Amino acid sequence: MKTKWSILLVLVCFLNFQGYAQEKKSKKELKAEAKLNKEKEIAALIDAKNFVFDAERVMPQGYRTINIDYNTYFLKFTEEKVEADLPFFGRAFNVAYGSSDGGMKFEGKPEDIIIEKKKKYYEIKATVKGKEDVYSILMSVYFEGGTTLTINSNKRASISYDGNSRAPKTDAVK
Repeated sequence: MKTKWSILLVLVCFLNFQGYAQEKKSKKELKAEAKLNKEKEIAALIDAKNFVFDAERVMPQGYRTINIDYNTYFLKFTEEKVEADLPFFGRAFNVAYGSSDGGMKFEGKPEDIIIEKKKKYYEIKATVKGKEDVYSILMSVYFEGGTTLTINSNKRASISYDGNSRAPKTDAVK
């Protein structure tokens, strides 16, 4: 009788060891791994100086926060060109009479690009000369992808945007 129990005990121990050999990762470990992967992705985008900011909220000076359509307004940033199509709410100075351009729409080559890695985010500063104005861009790109963008202009009041940064979509049309 003792041999049966000892064989059964050994068999149960082997079955338990197999279960532990193929242990799944906990939710906490999976979350930490996903966070690390996102941080590496954002670091690669910043190092390449090639990413797109998608605006979700506008924070004009002296006004309340305004939620806007997602994936409609953007700022594309590359080392050769910055292209922006963002809404503008606030005071405008020295705007041409009868101008119907209501947004922060500009493109140009970024100058004086400064990228600094802080404790929890990357800080990007650049200056873009548009057709009729000069724009100072300050971006805080957090490691998880959340981004705050502030644009200062000579002809308009300062304005800030909240959103996310991502890799640009590739146009692979065949």
